[in-house]
Amino acid sequence: MTAAVEPAVPSAGAPGTPRRVADPDVPRTLSAPATPGDRVFRGLLRAAGLSVFAIMGLIAFFLLLRGADALRAVGWSFLTEQKWQTAAHTFGIAAVLPNGLLIAVIALVIAVPVALATAVFISEYAPVRLRSALVSLIDLMAAIPSIVYGLWGLFFLQPRIIGFVRWLTNHLGDAVPFLKVRTGDVGTSYTSSTFIAGVVVSLMIVPIVTSLSREVFSQAPQGEREGAYALGSTRWGMVRTVVLPFGRGGVIGAIMLGFGRAMGETIAVALIISPSFRTITHVLENGANSISALIALRFGESDALSLSALMAAGLVLFALTLLVNVAAGFVINRSRSGASTAD
Repeated sequence: MTAAVEPAVPSAGAPGTPRRVADPDVPRTLSAPATPGDRVFRGLLRAAGLSVFAIMGLIAFFLLLRGADALRAVGWSFLTEQKWQTAAHTFGIAAVLPNGLLIAVIALVIAVPVALATAVFISEYAPVRLRSALVSLIDLMAAIPSIVYGLWGLFFLQPRIIGFVRWLTNHLGDAVPFLKVRTGDVGTSYTSSTFIAGVVVSLMIVPIVTSLSREVFSQAPQGEREGAYALGSTRWGMVRTVVLPFGRGGVIGAIMLGFGRAMGETIAVALIISPSFRTITHVLENGANSISALIALRFGESDALSLSALMAAGLVLFALTLLVNVAAGFVINRSRSGASTAD
């Protein structure tokens, strides 16, 4: 027979004698001396991490150095000018930057619901034997080159989506002004538009948003899942009350990363669009542009000042995508799902 022995509490002594207080329990710190192999490994990891910052800084410095002539020539009007006439020193990105943002927004509107539904299905509903195949298929979509998506959109999607575009403008154009096509030539007015470019780009960001969202959903606490079932919840009820709230921050971060990817897409957009230096207000009409497509299409025929202007445009795009990715990482790290995965 055993009995637990409580530690004796020190009693007070004579008046004026200080009371003895038991030392609090302090956990021991376990440490092991670092071997030469450990120090080399840590040094390599630290160097690899710092090299990322060094490379990003060198890229920014290179773009700033090469774009300095154009920025000095036009100053802050580079951000407000809608024309691109380098010979007349009248050029800027005020038209192409909003158009690129519009293409990215259209891509997100299409891709996010598809990606989230796919992520929920893979993580919560798909049979175990099918799950690995679906994950591999999503990863394979992310590995397809951009030019393949662009060629598919140019030769397969565009001729077949004209009917849908006409239906949208005929039935919704009066109620939604930006869906109105102001000319009726089917051969030219409904092709090479911001909308078609956004559809193609949406296919390219679906794998990114799907993979990140699926990873976050799969890490929802098992105890909370079982608790939801114990309270009588259905599977969809468990997903709605446990999985989706847990992964909210991770999903927002995935969407922002997808947005940065869409902003920087070049080849696919350049193949689809009909370049236009004007602010796009009707997304179904012919004509679109973006900074990345501008650089790709004008690089080969540029003189010194035009090349400097393209480098300055690339600097703006680099800064914008960097800010978006940093904000995405901040959101993920501050979210419940991000804090869980960081432990």
